[in-house]
Amino acid sequence: MRMRAGAENLLKATSNNKVKEMVLLELSYVNSNLQLLMGQLEGLNSSVEVYQNTQETANIPLIALGLKETKEVDFSTPFKDFILEHYSEDGNSFEDEIADLMDLRQACRTPSRNEVGVELLAKYYSHLPLIESRFFSPTRQTGIFFTWYDSFTGVPVCQQNLSLEKASILFNMAALYSQIGTRSDRQTISGLEEAISSFQKAAGILNHLKETFTHTPSYDMSPAMLSMLIRMMLAQAQECLFEKTALPGIRNQFYTLMKMAQEAAKVSEIYDQVHQSMIQMPIKDNVPLFWSTMSQVKANHYRSMAHYFVASALLDHQLGPSDDEDQQEKTLSQVYDRLPEGRSPLDILKKKDERECVGKAHIRRAILGHEEALRIYGLCHNLNKLEILEDILKASHQRSLNKFSEHEDEEEFTDYTEAPDIISKTEHKAEMEVPATTKVKVIDFFQRLGPLSVFSAKQRWTAPRTIQLKPQDRDLGFTLKGESPVQVVSLDPLCPAAADGLKEGDYIVSVGDTECKWMGVSEVMRLLKDVDEEGIEIQVVSMMDTNPPMPTKSATFCGNLPKTYSMICLAYDDDDKNPKSRKVTKKSSFLSWGLKNKLKSASTLSLPTADHSGALPWNKPCPTFPSSSSYNNDSSLY
Repeated sequence: MRMRAGAENLLKATSNNKVKEMVLLELSYVNSNLQLLMGQLEGLNSSVEVYQNTQETANIPLIALGLKETKEVDFSTPFKDFILEHYSEDGNSFEDEIADLMDLRQACRTPSRNEVGVELLAKYYSHLPLIESRFFSPTRQTGIFFTWYDSFTGVPVCQQNLSLEKASILFNMAALYSQIGTRSDRQTISGLEEAISSFQKAAGILNHLKETFTHTPSYDMSPAMLSMLIRMMLAQAQECLFEKTALPGIRNQFYTLMKMAQEAAKVSEIYDQVHQSMIQMPIKDNVPLFWSTMSQVKANHYRSMAHYFVASALLDHQLGPSDDEDQQEKTLSQVYDRLPEGRSPLDILKKKDERECVGKAHIRRAILGHEEALRIYGLCHNLNKLEILEDILKASHQRSLNKFSEHEDEEEFTDYTEAPDIISKTEHKAEMEVPATTKVKVIDFFQRLGPLSVFSAKQRWTAPRTIQLKPQDRDLGFTLKGESPVQVVSLDPLCPAAADGLKEGDYIVSVGDTECKWMGVSEVMRLLKDVDEEGIEIQVVSMMDTNPPMPTKSATFCGNLPKTYSMICLAYDDDDKNPKSRKVTKKSSFLSWGLKNKLKSASTLSLPTADHSGALPWNKPCPTFPSSSSYNNDSSLY
């Protein structure tokens, strides 16, 4: 695809006819190769028999998502370097933790198609926020590239942050649930319940992916594609709900048949919505033709089944004296969105001719729908491989033909009554379900680095400093606060620890040979309470400002040397009217206060004055700030 894009750009840019001919030839070659590859990829995505239950022989096949594939990632060197530079610890001491992480990611590339595989993906997904907080700084790139392939087109996408990794793992969890659903034994109630739950969980995870990661560069995880996949998962869950209702057998009763008609119409309606979303651009170019054709076949098949059930209810049953006339009238009126012209529900129920006329109209529409499903089935090469689907479509078509022949009268005139549409309705609607496995409690691989609230990639500290503690009258000169790690507060600036470099706000990371990053105040105090006169060594770190303040508007930077404009105080005596006697005194700048004298002399800038008797040289040190009286003087100029 990159070769094709480059050739097209060259074709637009060149004016050389010979080059154009060569590019056109190359384009035709590349396009033919792409067409061949896309055909092969579609064949792979259409291999639904891979995911089906091998013992299943009487159900329409379902569609499962394929797993996204990825390249191996080596965390070893980048993480070791980051641990050394950022956490000031030996990265080699974390080899086992890094190896465990890499093993977990490698196992996620080929998970088993069951709950164990889902839990494995969920475990890795739960580790990713911890890894991100530990090693992915907002101001520094780790040099780790995550590459994932589009599950439909195979186009690779590469990113350095973990957003693509998280989104792809979620997608694979949904794909795994869809595969579990297709492998369920739909000849049993428990198998159908497993399939329903799996497809609803797949839809829930896909919806969570859509709402959480809105700008994923891979098209198979774009909002439009995810919306279509959610509809498809819910359609398959609804189909399994219909099969669960029909599994014990459909009783040949008026109310039961009408109920099943509306249930079948609901499945048809959802598959029709799925098909409409699949044929929209650019989804149409990325979804296998097999998928859109299958959804179209199912929409026609279940719509025909709905008409067959209504026809059976009208043709096989008559309104008898013991039947509830009002209830049947209400039921029939709720099935139709409109009635045939000039007919009422009561007329259809009471008049035998009307009842047969409408019933035959429904069976004719059922026959036409089954024929359309068979026609569409024959147009798709990959569908032709599914012999079980063809058998089911043909059996349903033959059943409708048999029903029509049972009530065919050779002497009657051709009836052109058109059967009305059937209102879809269901007692059990498929709903998205977010599985609890998306949030699994895990133990941080790198917990030895310290509590994540403090020791994360976003925070910066000084290197660990060793402080010698020597108590004076059993007083160490400071107190501790916080959970873990504990923090130094109320530091006596005259105590020996302060003289040795201890600062207010320092975190204690070890006492003697004991690591105490995860210890609370009481535990650290127990280690410090028995300090003898010789004292004990502790290690501390100081938090550094992660967002250093920018220079104010009165300062600029040139060649990395701060250039400061000093504030000048111009003062004169009201009693001395002679302009020559006025003196301009240079005052120290607040901006340059505390800089070295060399920087001060190199970074100041003189302002024009009216001093005629000779101004003080600017490199002369200024001992004081203006007195308080000079600020209160009305004639002072700043």
